[in-house]
Amino acid sequence: MTTLAMPHTEKGHRRLGAHLLPGENSTRFSVWSTRAHTVQVRLNGQTLPLQPQGEGYFETTLPVGAGARYQFVLDGQALPDPYARFLPDGVHGEAEVVDLQAYPWQHQDWAGRPLHDCVFYELHVGTFTPEGTLKAAAERLPELAALGVTAVELMPLAAFPGQRGWGYDGVALYAPFAPYGRPEDVMAFVDRAHGLGLAVFLDVVYNHFGPDGNYLSAYSPSYFTERFHTAWGQGLDYAEPHMRRLITDNARMWLQDYRFDGLRLDATASMQDDSPEHILAELAREVHALGGHHLLLAEDHRNHPELVTEAGLDGIWVDDFHHEVRVAITGEQEGYYAGYRGHAEGLARILNRGWLYEGQFWNVSGEEHHRGKSADGLEAPSFVYCIQNHDQIGNRALGDRLQAHEGVTAAEFRGASTLLLSLPMTPLLFQGQEWMAGTPFPFFSDHYGELGQMVTEGRRREFAYFSGFSTLAVPDPQAQATFESAKLNWAERDQGEHARTLALYRALLRLRREDPVLSVRTRRALSAGTFRAATGTEGLWVRWQTEHGERVLLWNLTGEALTPARWRCPLPCRPPWRCIRKAIRPSRPPWTP
Repeated sequence: MTTLAMPHTEKGHRRLGAHLLPGENSTRFSVWSTRAHTVQVRLNGQTLPLQPQGEGYFETTLPVGAGARYQFVLDGQALPDPYARFLPDGVHGEAEVVDLQAYPWQHQDWAGRPLHDCVFYELHVGTFTPEGTLKAAAERLPELAALGVTAVELMPLAAFPGQRGWGYDGVALYAPFAPYGRPEDVMAFVDRAHGLGLAVFLDVVYNHFGPDGNYLSAYSPSYFTERFHTAWGQGLDYAEPHMRRLITDNARMWLQDYRFDGLRLDATASMQDDSPEHILAELAREVHALGGHHLLLAEDHRNHPELVTEAGLDGIWVDDFHHEVRVAITGEQEGYYAGYRGHAEGLARILNRGWLYEGQFWNVSGEEHHRGKSADGLEAPSFVYCIQNHDQIGNRALGDRLQAHEGVTAAEFRGASTLLLSLPMTPLLFQGQEWMAGTPFPFFSDHYGELGQMVTEGRRREFAYFSGFSTLAVPDPQAQATFESAKLNWAERDQGEHARTLALYRALLRLRREDPVLSVRTRRALSAGTFRAATGTEGLWVRWQTEHGERVLLWNLTGEALTPARWRCPLPCRPPWRCIRKAIRPSRPPWTP
């Protein structure tokens, strides 16, 4: 083979890794390293030099196309490419040159969905179907469209070590996780979803790398910094241009090459940056410059509205709603649930204010501080509410779902579901929630030997404030059986309470879409308060008022059956019973649980 060194820039900087050139018969290989004196590429059994370009860059162009396998060799040491577009043999193996422009898109006219149209359905590819692949998950997409959700959110796809895991220990951000499928399988999933009217979002982790398979430091230690630390180790240095571009270019890749509609940014509170422009603001600016309805959502517990009003993100996962609902129907007060009373009064405040903590003291052991700011500047769609998600299930000792808690009835679960799906805020469901799935979602990973034991023990320490981690037989995260237990049982959807719950979800999502009052997405139409039973216990009322009419929802949290004669009921109006009874509970009085 002959080599030809060629400088290459895009948006003012070089693209690193292996990039197929026009004509598809040659590939440019580019490396940046502050450590290496010589760089080579081991390509299909041959080792060939990259030419130094200055400032740590090495490049060459070789006459190979898609499918070629390669590794880079830095000063004699063979290393995986951290910018690889596909790692078919895992994060420690050879990369494959891929053509991200070859997929024949069928739905070129897809325009995306605005946030106010989104009902999110979070799924984990490995456990969503028995096969655990993108191809199998794509076959289930028509059922999600029929359910009434409008946006699928995939848990992380970036390559991580082993054969199974949640995906939050990714190390090769540009390479889809091989056990789920090839890059074209990701594209086919997105394409089919778009054909069904479903937007597709991807969960991305830009705040840390996993403990196994991250080779960035072998190329240059300056990707990381001692100025910041996270719960997962050394901080990413977003002030380093190459780390910054690794993140922003990755976002563009998922949105442009794979045509995802948006990204959910994991743990944005841990994305510490002392640059003149915060990395989150740059991400928002660049993503929105792509046009259309590309959206960015933050997972952030701090209740900071400036993530939207200043940084320019589109929405925030709101912990307060989930936590207050869970405490209300379970009575739990362990760990971070200690910051919530579980009363209808707290729920009403959240609905009226957007979230609960607006600067009040967060008096949870080990985390005492003032938390949150006023959310007056945010409209309803910017609040992403849920009653379950992967974290809130998986962070429990057994990975048990909400309805599995002793004392939580199917009626209480459906009550919480009715509240969630009626609100103008953006709802998020976790896979199987729509039929009250009986399968757990415990934490699982595939780290071998000492590292696997360290991960297992680390989770026990991290969640030691939940008594279940010391009193229950916690499933071993490294065991294959733990992973298998999380796979959904689709057959149960047609049985008993599961079928009844599924019917309710379908009806509620239809109401959310079609009812002229409930389809209005503004906080200005919403108010909430409490009522009391004869015994003094509380319930929640929620009222919608628009130019199209009025709706009122009562959620009985009293633990007793109520009739109008037993209310001490300071309701703002007479509820429109006929609408609620006809649309949601045709066979039972609407004031019963």
